[in-house]
Amino acid sequence: MGKSVIYSDGASSGNPGKAGIGGVVTVGADTFEFSRSIGIATNNVAEYTALIEALKKAVEMGATEAEIFMDSELVVRQINGRYRVKHENIKPLYEKAVSLLSNFKKFSVRHIPREQNKRADALSKEGIKSSPPPPPGKAGQQGLF
Repeated sequence: MGKSVIYSDGASSGNPGKAGIGGVVTVGADTFEFSRSIGIATNNVAEYTALIEALKKAVEMGATEAEIFMDSELVVRQINGRYRVKHENIKPLYEKAVSLLSNFKKFSVRHIPREQNKRADALSKEGIKSSPPPPPGKAGQQGLF
C-alpha cells in the first residue's frame, strides 16, 4: 500500500507501575489510534510494547515503508544500533520490534521531543487510567519489566 507514519508512546506511573501504551498509525488516508493498559511494567517496557503494537498495525494496514517517531531516546538509539540492549527483560521486546521492522522495505526511527508526540503521549496516559489497580502488596511483582 505504501508508507506509514507512526507516533508511539508508552507510559508508566511508577517504575515499575501501572503502564499504558498509545499510538497513531497512518497509512495513506487511513489512520488508526490505540490506547490500552499493559498492567504493571517499567517505562521502557511500555515504550517497546507501544512500538510493537504500532508496527503490527502498520503491517496489518499494508504498509511497505515506515517512518516512526518516538520520544524515548533509549528505544530509538537501541533500534538504530547506537546503544546495546543490556537488560535481559528488554531483549525479547527489542527482538520482536526488529523482526517486525523487517516487514518494511524501508524504515526510519527518529527521536522527537514529547511536545511533538502529544497525541501518542495522551493515548498512553489514557491506557494507564484504564489499568486495574494492582493487588495490595503486589506492585512491582507482576507483569513485564
